[in-house]
Formats: sequence, structure tokens, C-alpha cells
Amino acid sequence: MFEEELAHCALCPRRCGANRAAGERGVCGATDALRIARAALHFWEEPPVSGDAGSGTVFFSHCPLHCLYCQNAPIANGCIGADVSVERLAKIFLELQEQGALNANLVTATHYAPHVLAALRLARAAGFSLPVVWNTSGYETVETVQRIAPYVDTFLTDLRYARAATAKAYSHAADYPCVARAALAAMTRTDASVIVRILALPGHLDEAKENVRFVHETYGERVMLSMMSQYTPPDSCAHHPLLGRTISPEEYEELLDFADGIGCEEYFWQDGDAAQESFIPDFFSLEGVRGNELH
Repeated sequence: MFEEELAHCALCPRRCGANRAAGERGVCGATDALRIARAALHFWEEPPVSGDAGSGTVFFSHCPLHCLYCQNAPIANGCIGADVSVERLAKIFLELQEQGALNANLVTATHYAPHVLAALRLARAAGFSLPVVWNTSGYETVETVQRIAPYVDTFLTDLRYARAATAKAYSHAADYPCVARAALAAMTRTDASVIVRILALPGHLDEAKENVRFVHETYGERVMLSMMSQYTPPDSCAHHPLLGRTISPEEYEELLDFADGIGCEEYFWQDGDAAQESFIPDFFSLEGVRGNELH
């Protein structure tokens, strides 16, 4: 279905040119097969995304970024997930709607953008009417943002780094700061609402502050900030000199105080010791993945 487009893949900023249509894996790890790890109600997003009903979250396998500290590494590496058809994904959207989901929340779907858009078109023709959330690391091309924008009601995007050296060290993507800011600018030019997540990383509170200031001074009320304290070091970072610990309550409070001090009047924040809470579902069960296709 997408042979020509995937024959020289440029869907993400890596623009690796992999011939995914012929089974070659891109930097993201994906071939032309659509692979997902979970499709179920999720209650740990920001209030307008989860609401009381829960967000109909679809977790896509593989990832263009591959961060050193990834908490969903088995998904990002493609170890967890099952290959499904576009017709099955369309049916999943309808099933989430039947379960009472507040929206369809597409997590790390960039490398499957053609598949997802085709599934959304099929689902809408069959009665799917939920809002769509594009839940992304922020590592997007402007072209992909523009392409998906007509289908997206909310961009839920990260802004992880302010400096190229940090982005290169942790995500092998020195271009992340400029790429993510360009993608954010494109998101704000759409009709969708935009929520920008600032994940406070230990040892890099200055970069978090820099990104908070940038978003606030550049976009003001057009963008809602979400300050996240939930960073939890995976086993692979247990002995890392900076990433081997969580953010302290004092550090997180310093970030919130900074936001208040520069005039941020409304933003989301996390109560208590978020790093000790379970924001990661059981992916091994492949909940909601297998089932009937849309006919």
C-alpha cells in the first residue's frame, strides 16, 4: 500500500532512506509492517487527555529516537508488539470508541504515519468520531506534522533538550533541539491544541528551564506546558553519573518556581513522588492488539 513512500523513508528527521518496502529496517527499527504493543484505556496522561473515562491509547512499536533512558525500551526496540493490518488498526479505533475512550491517543506513531492515516480514514468512514491525540517525542519533520494535522485534535509533544550535546549523548540526535522547535512551530500553526511536556532530567534542570522559557515567551497561551517529574532510571542507567537517579522534590520545586517566576500562570504538574508511581502499563499481554479487522 505504501511501497513507493517507504522505498526511501524520510518520515522522521533521521531521513535514513531505508527501503522499508523491501523489508529493510530504518533507524527506527521498523519495516513496512505496522506493529503495535497495546491498545487500551490509559489514565495517566494530562487531565484533558485522560479525563475520567481514560484515553484510548495505542502504543506503536519501534521508535525513531531510541533514548538512552527509555522507559519503554522493549517497545521502542520492537521486542514487544504484534504486526497488524491497517484494517485491524481501524477496527481498534472503533473498539476504543465503544469502550468509552475520551480520544484516540497515538503514541510514537511517526514512522507509521501513512498506515495510521489510512486506518483513520477507514475508521471514520465506519463511524469513528473520537478526537485524535498525536503523542510524540517531538522529533518530527515539519512535513509530517503538516500531513497529519488535518486528522489531529491535540498535539501532545515533548521538548526534551535545549542543547545539541545533550541530545547527541542521550538520543544520538544532535539536531533534536532545532528539529523539535521547528516541529512545535508547525504544530502551533494548525487548529489543534498543543501541550508541551518538559521532562526534568537529573543534572539538566537548566535545560528544562531554558525550554520552559522558550515555550512561554514564544507561544504564551497558545501552548499549555506540562512539567514532568516522573523520570525513573531504567536498569541500563543505574550507574550513569547523572541519569542514575530520580529528580529530587527540591529540584522539581525549583523548576515550578522558575515557571511561576517568568509568568507562567497555568500549566500541568505532577503531585507527590511521581517517579514511584506506575505510569507504564503491562505491555507483555498485548492488550487490545489482536482481533477482527474492519471489513
